[in-house]
Amino acid sequence: MKEIADRLRTLRENGKLSQEKMAPLVGMKQSSINRYENNQADPSLETLLRYADYFDVSLDYIFGRTDKPQGKLYECKPKLEENNPEMRKFVEMCFDPKSPMHDRLKQTLLNMLGDEKK
Repeated sequence: MKEIADRLRTLRENGKLSQEKMAPLVGMKQSSINRYENNQADPSLETLLRYADYFDVSLDYIFGRTDKPQGKLYECKPKLEENNPEMRKFVEMCFDPKSPMHDRLKQTLLNMLGDEKK
Protein backbone atom coordinates (compact mmCIF):
# COMPACT_ATOMS: atom_id res chain seq x y z
CA MET A 1 0.00 0.00 0.00
CA LYS A 2 1.53 3.28 -1.14
CA GLU A 3 0.32 5.24 1.90
CA ILE A 4 2.10 2.88 4.30
CA ALA A 5 5.29 2.98 2.23
CA ASP A 6 5.25 6.79 2.25
CA ARG A 7 4.60 6.97 5.99
CA LEU A 8 7.41 4.55 6.82
CA ARG A 9 9.85 6.53 4.69
CA THR A 10 8.70 9.85 6.18
CA LEU A 11 9.03 8.56 9.74
CA ARG A 12 12.55 7.32 9.08
CA GLU A 13 13.65 10.47 7.27
CA ASN A 14 12.14 12.77 9.91
CA GLY A 15 14.09 10.79 12.48
CA LYS A 16 17.24 11.53 10.45
CA LEU A 17 17.96 7.82 10.04
CA SER A 18 19.35 6.01 7.03
CA GLN A 19 17.87 2.68 6.05
CA GLU A 20 21.06 1.05 7.33
CA LYS A 21 20.70 2.67 10.77
CA MET A 22 16.97 1.97 10.90
CA ALA A 23 17.29 -1.76 10.18
CA PRO A 24 18.64 -2.92 13.57
CA LEU A 25 16.26 -0.61 15.41
CA VAL A 26 13.25 -2.48 14.04
CA GLY A 27 14.95 -5.87 13.78
CA MET A 28 15.28 -6.34 10.02
CA LYS A 29 17.62 -5.96 7.08
CA GLN A 30 18.16 -2.75 5.15
CA SER A 31 16.93 -4.46 1.98
CA SER A 32 13.56 -5.16 3.63
CA ILE A 33 13.19 -1.53 4.67
CA ASN A 34 13.99 -0.50 1.10
CA ARG A 35 11.30 -2.82 -0.30
CA TYR A 36 8.70 -1.54 2.19
CA GLU A 37 9.47 2.11 1.47
CA ASN A 38 9.35 1.56 -2.29
CA ASN A 39 6.05 -0.31 -2.03
CA GLN A 40 7.60 -3.50 -3.39
CA ALA A 41 6.60 -5.59 -0.36
CA ASP A 42 4.06 -5.35 2.42
CA PRO A 43 5.43 -5.16 5.97
CA SER A 44 4.05 -7.60 8.50
CA LEU A 45 1.89 -6.41 11.37
CA GLU A 46 4.81 -7.10 13.69
CA THR A 47 7.00 -4.78 11.60
CA LEU A 48 4.37 -2.05 11.63
CA LEU A 49 4.06 -2.36 15.39
CA ARG A 50 7.84 -2.00 15.74
CA TYR A 51 7.75 1.20 13.70
CA ALA A 52 4.80 2.52 15.72
CA ASP A 53 6.58 1.76 18.99
CA TYR A 54 9.92 3.16 17.90
CA PHE A 55 8.49 6.43 16.56
CA ASP A 56 5.69 6.62 19.15
CA VAL A 57 2.91 6.92 16.58
CA SER A 58 -0.35 5.07 16.12
CA LEU A 59 -1.12 2.45 13.52
CA ASP A 60 -3.93 4.73 12.35
CA TYR A 61 -1.23 7.21 11.40
CA ILE A 62 0.94 4.61 9.65
CA PHE A 63 -2.08 3.32 7.69
CA GLY A 64 -2.97 6.87 6.66
CA ARG A 65 -6.32 6.91 8.44
CA THR A 66 -5.34 10.17 10.13
CA ASP A 67 -2.64 12.80 9.87
CA LYS A 68 -2.34 12.98 13.66
CA PRO A 69 0.61 10.84 14.82
CA GLN A 70 -1.23 10.01 18.06
CA GLY A 71 -4.08 8.55 15.99
CA LYS A 72 -7.81 8.94 16.15
CA LEU A 73 -8.96 9.41 19.69
CA TYR A 74 -12.32 7.95 20.51
CA GLU A 75 -14.44 8.71 23.50
CA CYS A 76 -15.86 5.67 25.16
CA LYS A 77 -19.52 6.28 25.85
CA PRO A 78 -20.94 3.07 27.25
CA LYS A 79 -24.66 2.62 27.02
CA LEU A 80 -26.31 2.77 30.41
CA GLU A 81 -29.41 0.88 31.27
CA GLU A 82 -32.24 2.87 32.74
CA ASN A 83 -32.66 2.20 36.45
CA ASN A 84 -29.46 0.17 36.63
CA PRO A 85 -29.20 -0.82 40.31
CA GLU A 86 -25.40 -0.87 40.33
CA MET A 87 -25.19 2.64 38.86
CA ARG A 88 -27.82 3.85 41.31
CA LYS A 89 -25.75 2.46 44.18
CA PHE A 90 -22.64 4.17 42.79
CA VAL A 91 -24.42 7.52 42.62
CA GLU A 92 -25.67 7.08 46.19
CA MET A 93 -22.11 6.49 47.40
CA CYS A 94 -20.68 9.51 45.55
CA PHE A 95 -22.31 12.23 47.60
CA ASP A 96 -22.16 13.14 51.23
CA PRO A 97 -25.74 13.20 52.54
CA LYS A 98 -24.82 16.13 54.80
CA SER A 99 -23.99 18.32 51.82
CA PRO A 100 -26.62 21.00 51.00
CA MET A 101 -26.30 20.05 47.32
CA HIS A 102 -26.57 16.31 47.93
CA ASP A 103 -30.18 15.79 46.89
CA ARG A 104 -29.98 18.12 43.90
CA LEU A 105 -26.76 16.60 42.51
CA LYS A 106 -27.97 13.06 43.08
CA GLN A 107 -31.25 13.74 41.31
CA THR A 108 -29.49 15.42 38.39
CA LEU A 109 -27.26 12.39 37.89
CA LEU A 110 -30.14 9.97 38.18
CA ASN A 111 -32.13 12.02 35.64
CA MET A 112 -29.18 11.95 33.27
CA LEU A 113 -28.90 8.20 33.60
CA GLY A 114 -32.59 7.86 32.84
CA ASP A 115 -32.30 10.14 29.78
CA GLU A 116 -29.31 8.21 28.43
CA LYS A 117 -31.57 5.53 26.96
CA LYS A 118 -34.02 7.95 25.32
